[in-house]
Parts: sequence; structure tokens; C-alpha cells
Amino acid sequence: MKPILPSLREKNRYIVFEVISKNKIKFDNVKKEIYTMENKMLGEIEMSNAGIMFLSDWSNQRGIIKVSNHYSDKIRISFLFINKINNYDVIVQTRGISGILKKARGRFLYN
Repeated sequence: MKPILPSLREKNRYIVFEVISKNKIKFDNVKKEIYTMENKMLGEIEMSNAGIMFLSDWSNQRGIIKVSNHYSDKIRISFLFINKINNYDVIVQTRGISGILKKARGRFLYN
């Protein structure tokens, strides 16, 4: 099989986010809460089109989400509506967006 041409491939964005809280929050709990908020905001069909995928990078309460470039703004908007995770008050904010995973890790995740 021939590989897909770059012009036909789906373009992705990598969103680096940070969870600000007084308590340490586990990655699984953050992932679950973001998925439920996305489901409320977008619905199941739009979530499948967005292609949301959490990458296993989780350090200093920061993580990376891989998403289609058409839905990156909608994902960022849904972060505004997350107030509590495991009954702890939290703020989820975007650290940065990149089209290349290496740059997202280098610029936003570890700084």
C-alpha cells in the first residue's frame, strides 16, 4: 500500500494544558473530566470528528491533547467550563498550541 499524500492527511494540533489546583490531581481524573465536558459541549459525533487523543505526557500538572486543527478552538473553550475535578476547585488553562509534537513538548510542557 502506498502512504497517504501529505495534502490528503488530516492536520493535527497539539494543545498543552495545565491544571492549576492546590492539590495534586491524577491524570486519569483530569482525562475523565475533560472527556465528559467535551461530550457535553460537542456531542458524540463532533467528538469523533475532532479525534481527541490524550498523550501520556503528564508532568507538573501539565498534559498534551492531540486534536484535529478544525476543533482546537472548541477544545480550548471547553476548558473554561471545568471548575471541579474530584471535588477540588481547579482551573484548566492552555499553555500553548503547536502543529509539531516536539515543539509542543519543548516550548510548553517542560518550561
